[in-house]
Amino acid sequence: MRRLWRILAGNGDLRLLLAANLVSLTGDWILRTGLAYQVYVLTGSTLASAGSVLASLLPQIALGSVAGVYADRWDRRRTMVVTNVLMVVALLPLLAVQHAGQVWLVYLVIAAQSCLAPFFTSAEAALVPSLVPDGHLVTVNSLNGQAREVARLVGAALGGVIAAMGGIALLSLANMVTFALAAGLLWLIRTRRRSGSAKRAHVVREWAEGLRTALSSRVLQVFLAFTVITGIGEAIMGTLIAPFVRDVLGGDARAFGVIMAAQAVGGIVGGLVATLIGHHFAPRAMFGWGTLAFGALDLVLFLYPLVTHALWPAPVLIALVGLPAAFLTAGGMTVFQNATADDHRGRVFGAMAAVNGAAMLLGTIAAGTLGERVGILPVLAVQGAAYCLAGVVVLLALPIPLMERQPGEREVAAA
Repeated sequence: MRRLWRILAGNGDLRLLLAANLVSLTGDWILRTGLAYQVYVLTGSTLASAGSVLASLLPQIALGSVAGVYADRWDRRRTMVVTNVLMVVALLPLLAVQHAGQVWLVYLVIAAQSCLAPFFTSAEAALVPSLVPDGHLVTVNSLNGQAREVARLVGAALGGVIAAMGGIALLSLANMVTFALAAGLLWLIRTRRRSGSAKRAHVVREWAEGLRTALSSRVLQVFLAFTVITGIGEAIMGTLIAPFVRDVLGGDARAFGVIMAAQAVGGIVGGLVATLIGHHFAPRAMFGWGTLAFGALDLVLFLYPLVTHALWPAPVLIALVGLPAAFLTAGGMTVFQNATADDHRGRVFGAMAAVNGAAMLLGTIAAGTLGERVGILPVLAVQGAAYCLAGVVVLLALPIPLMERQPGEREVAAA
């Protein structure tokens, strides 16, 4: 704990970035949760709800890599500030939505937010290593992951309450406040990065360069494989978790809420543990073993109904998943940051985000199709098995850094 306080006490820019992330991500979850509810209220159509998912995924696929190129050329702090300001402006059309015939405005806003988000996330991922020494990266990435879980828990709860109190208009106003506050916090960051060349960006060429960088590095090749496998798995989980609770476990909406809350609480506790002790472990080990443990616990979660249909193991198991999830997130991000140079980290991260979006789109389609034909449990079991496979890939294929090797291994590597 003292280590954490020392890191935060001596780094005002880091405190501002973490606070801005917490506020901005809370706004994201307020919007995501509230709009999901309101779209269904307006239309009564699950197809309309699926349209909102597509509106969020397609821009990520199309613009993820492009956003990364500009994150490397522009001042990253300024990019994050401007992105939050534009998100405030993009929310304005929601104030006009009154009936189902205007749901296209909701899709438009979701798409606009999804177009802007990759610029923020690419700039943020590239900025963090410039704010802290390498030895503190695991701790900071763990703390950032914990902030995401807190934002998820608070934002999801507030999204439902705000939507019930004031509908889409109040949702949009609440989000404007969070994004404006985040922009103000980011503006106070003092660290500056020299902007890229003044000449016009060759977007396609630099995008291709980022992709080549990702494919030419053994570490990034493994990270890319991990992104594909787990992106599909996460989409399967997101698509089928509600049918799993209702149709397999026999739970109602209240049970679903308890399980989702348990997932968020588990993530917060796991993030705290990773923040406090993560620096004692090698990032590669956190990444690989965390992923493997995550998959194993998911398999237990999705297969225990073959033995009993009791509901109580589900929130317990999904909370326990929070610990390996925090370790794999912090370890994986640190591995990625250490494997990329500052001048192209943004575009490589953007390429990974685009690949993740494509994988999630594929996983969503597969889950929706196979869930009815094959069954909910078999498809969810594939998700758990996919994470186990990703963990094995990381542990077997990811090179062991020189400082982690024993003296004899170092001599062999040098030879």
